Amino acid sequence: MTAIRLKLCASAFALCNGMAFAAEPYASTYQPIPAPPTLIEDAIILTGTGERLEGASILFDGGRIVAVGAGVTEALAERQQVEVIDAAGRWVTPGLIDVHSHLGVYPSPSVGAHSDGNEATDPATPRVWAEHSLWPQDPGFPRALAGGVTTLQVLPGSANLFGGRTVTVKNVPSTSYQGMKFPGAPQGLKMACGENPKRVYGKDRMVAPSTRMGNVAGYREQWAKTQKYIRDWAEYEAAVEEGDEDAKRPERDLGLDTLAAVLEGEILVHMHCYRADEMLLILDLAQEFGYSVSAFHHGVETYKIAAELADAGVCAAIWSDWWGFKLEAYDGIQENIALTDRPDGSCAIVHSDSSQLIQRLNVEAAKAMTRGRRLGLDIPAERAIRWITANPARSLGILEETGTLEPGKMADVVIWNRDPFSVYALADRVWIDGAAVHDRHDPALQPVTDFELGQQLEVSP
Repeated sequence: MTAIRLKLCASAFALCNGMAFAAEPYASTYQPIPAPPTLIEDAIILTGTGERLEGASILFDGGRIVAVGAGVTEALAERQQVEVIDAAGRWVTPGLIDVHSHLGVYPSPSVGAHSDGNEATDPATPRVWAEHSLWPQDPGFPRALAGGVTTLQVLPGSANLFGGRTVTVKNVPSTSYQGMKFPGAPQGLKMACGENPKRVYGKDRMVAPSTRMGNVAGYREQWAKTQKYIRDWAEYEAAVEEGDEDAKRPERDLGLDTLAAVLEGEILVHMHCYRADEMLLILDLAQEFGYSVSAFHHGVETYKIAAELADAGVCAAIWSDWWGFKLEAYDGIQENIALTDRPDGSCAIVHSDSSQLIQRLNVEAAKAMTRGRRLGLDIPAERAIRWITANPARSLGILEETGTLEPGKMADVVIWNRDPFSVYALADRVWIDGAAVHDRHDPALQPVTDFELGQQLEVSP
């Protein structure tokens, strides 16, 4: 907004806020598993960039993709003891990415003691972080891995206007959530519009918000407080630089730390929102306060505003066919994803919001592809695969690292036993950062959580 605000980002405020604040206290401790160079030969490769390569090869080494198609032979000559996999007749894709999951914060078994996704004590709880509820022992993680999911964003629930920070994780076994955190991935802020917050807090009509206009007023109040918080810190920093020893340091507010980082563009907004009119309203709100929406989640009416979303560069994370389970979902249609996925820079995503659907994101994408084709749209596999790979990576701010099979990117790779858009498709083998983490034919590579192992009872003779 001003020169003071720009100076603020490089000063003491940045040390206790935004990305620096997010990274320092609870940094990722994830380390890729050491693995040998691996060559997959003679596969049908969907790169996630819009390409389909027939009878092609992919080589990865040191956790990164070295070559895909052209250049593999030359790169291979420089390496020894390469594991070679014959994938004739099988398909290879990037690891799947679920942009909307509650694994770990609503883990199995689904009991009250595990219900850690909604801090439903205030309509605005940007101070909470989903990662502080994440239980790595959730059996849902290895089940998602068996479905080819290598990366996922775990979010708080949607009870609140501001639900808290999200976390992006690698789908690897770990005793701590830090061991799963995707290195360098931006944090997100979960927000929610529509029925959920007004229903949770307006039950007796004595607690705000109880209406949609109360929702919007709640957003605006928090963003206005955040702007003042930024100004207070900027003025304090300016006074300190001018040698004012009596300058009063503003009181730190953990929730406003999060919201200030959003306004600085360092935390991405992921917004639970169903109706087209409300999504357009949120875009106006974002313009008013100077932030961007990374993705609307659950947007069953995004087909009505596909052009506007594409123009704004906002992704739409949506189901293949969920509709009608509440009034704001009534206008959902099965062609939504196909109609939202336009050739002019749009960003359609298939998401799960479910511990079951995350196990078959490929089938959910296939359903959406089929409905689009029945409309007469040309949706080949190389286009649809982007809905569960490149596009979610884009919305999470990690497309430079994963989401496509390109040299230099993380070797997050899946071999399927057939066309991944077949209802009979199964993930044969899965690699994360070039390390084999799942093999459908090898029990040693079928991870089981400690929780699933249970307890051994001693029986007296």
